[in-house]
Amino acid sequence: MYPIFRFLKEVIKFRNAPPLDLCATHISHHRCWPWDLDPWIELNNGRTLTLYDLGRIPMAHRTGLIAVLRAQGWGITVAGNTTRYRQRIRAFERFELRSRCIGWDKRFFYVEQSMWKGDVCANHILIRNAITSAQGIVPTADVLRAMGRPVDAPALPDWVTAWVAADQERPWPPQI
Repeated sequence: MYPIFRFLKEVIKFRNAPPLDLCATHISHHRCWPWDLDPWIELNNGRTLTLYDLGRIPMAHRTGLIAVLRAQGWGITVAGNTTRYRQRIRAFERFELRSRCIGWDKRFFYVEQSMWKGDVCANHILIRNAITSAQGIVPTADVLRAMGRPVDAPALPDWVTAWVAADQERPWPPQI
């Protein structure tokens, strides 16, 4: 089940937070609850992906993206991701969630997120987001103009461009 109450808590908590530069880091704090656990009494990998929403949505609000989505009738979707898990987050442990947009290309925004236990990174995700309309994917330049932001993209890190290139080689639809 989607963590709607946690989501609402984050939306309310950050509704009046100061605006955030498009590529600045949004930080939020969370706890691993029993309903987030897998059979090994640690944060379930699928739930991890869901909890990342609790960082991305308030970040999008603080950057002004949510207001533009509402005004234009646009949506936002995850168009791909890659996740690296390194440390367990166990029941009742607190963690810090860091979220930031690291750049964009003509079609997608790339968001980097990580969960931290103190100074230790537990997991890290790269998400490719698309802004959508009834006509399909909205070019990032159109989104940025609607936000009143410069359309010039910062250079994506090499590891991101390598992931984008590798993902383009992946067959679609898959041959199973």
